[in-house]
Amino acid sequence: MLNTSQSPSPSPPRGISFVEFVTLIAAMMALTALSIDIMLVALPDIAHALGGDGANDRQLIITAYMLGFAAGQPFAGPLSDRFGRKPVLAAGLVVFAVASLAAVLAPSFGVMLAARAIQGFGAAAPRIVAVAIVRDRFAGRDMARVMSFAMMVFIIVPVIAPAIGELILHAGSWPWVFAALFLAAGGALAWSALRLPETRHAEDRLPLSPAALGNALRMVVTTRQTVGYTVAMGFMFGSLLSYIGSAQQVFVDIYGLGTLFPVVFGAIAAVMAVASLTNARLVGRLGMRRVSHAAMLGFLAACLAMAAFGFPERPPLLALGGFLAATFYCFGLIAPNFNALAMEPLGHIAGMGSSFTGFYSTAAGALFGWGIGQAFDGTVRPMTIGFTVLAVLAVLTVLKTEGGVLFRTHSHVSGAARPAGGE
Repeated sequence: MLNTSQSPSPSPPRGISFVEFVTLIAAMMALTALSIDIMLVALPDIAHALGGDGANDRQLIITAYMLGFAAGQPFAGPLSDRFGRKPVLAAGLVVFAVASLAAVLAPSFGVMLAARAIQGFGAAAPRIVAVAIVRDRFAGRDMARVMSFAMMVFIIVPVIAPAIGELILHAGSWPWVFAALFLAAGGALAWSALRLPETRHAEDRLPLSPAALGNALRMVVTTRQTVGYTVAMGFMFGSLLSYIGSAQQVFVDIYGLGTLFPVVFGAIAAVMAVASLTNARLVGRLGMRRVSHAAMLGFLAACLAMAAFGFPERPPLLALGGFLAATFYCFGLIAPNFNALAMEPLGHIAGMGSSFTGFYSTAAGALFGWGIGQAFDGTVRPMTIGFTVLAVLAVLTVLKTEGGVLFRTHSHVSGAARPAGGE
């Protein structure tokens, strides 16, 4: 029987410093953020050049990537449990790089969407493997702290990526954006191959038999803590993706920011980096539940404040920026803790667990984000209403998961296994 409560030693793998380990993990996770944010300024050019001329067609370039990203995650985790983390990581980066070249050469909008979906499929491996590697070495609050530091580095990408995309467009044309993604994948492949030790030892690897996979999956989907926080994360992720998909239209089409769009987008994204630093400092003292539950209620409070003003169609830019900064600050406190809480009981099946949590939260977030984004009507009302509905659903899900009581220092709920070293 699998030992899902395995408590790894709280240290990075041998042969790599803590700082380099966190930076490499962040780089692996940031590939997806880079793949989205670097092209936000280029979306109108890509859609127009390839025939995606519908009002909201440009959003499909983001949605196709996220759906491919979701589809790849159920494969990456079990394969990394069986064959090790590094081979699966390398394979995913190669698929991503090939799809990036296909996007450079795409002759039509349909081919572009297919290339983006395959690119997302390949990017699933770095994301899933990164989380599994962290879980191989850390548990509970230690994992939440490492993920916070990783997210702090990770957030640098959405801060600077739109500006990089703008520079690329000034120097050339939109295909060079995908060429830059090809180079990023190559850099990540070389760095991980040379510096990252294997954390999934041969004696721990699981067979790919239907019985073994079924047993591991059964353990994941019957663990109340894992399922509850995964579902809640899907709602929260939907808010983030609805914003990302609509940001260019909101700031450029509604508010007319033009070339200032990357600056405003980056400033709002930077708030999440501050939140990640705050979380790294607080989580060891207060615990994952206290920090994330307070942030979740703060997110909802910001949404209710917008509701109190009747969800205005075009609030002052400063007011909208304040709303987005407040919600994404809370998101920066929620995401690493919800992820660590979901993974906490799944030590020996970290790959399968990472696949499940990543697949559901990404797929649900992409679908929620797509639905809200497609409702864009030239105002911010669909986005702010969407944020509020998703926040309410997240709160209700966490309340159900925790037996109706928030801010527990550890779980007393049946089905939520508690490993050594957890909360």
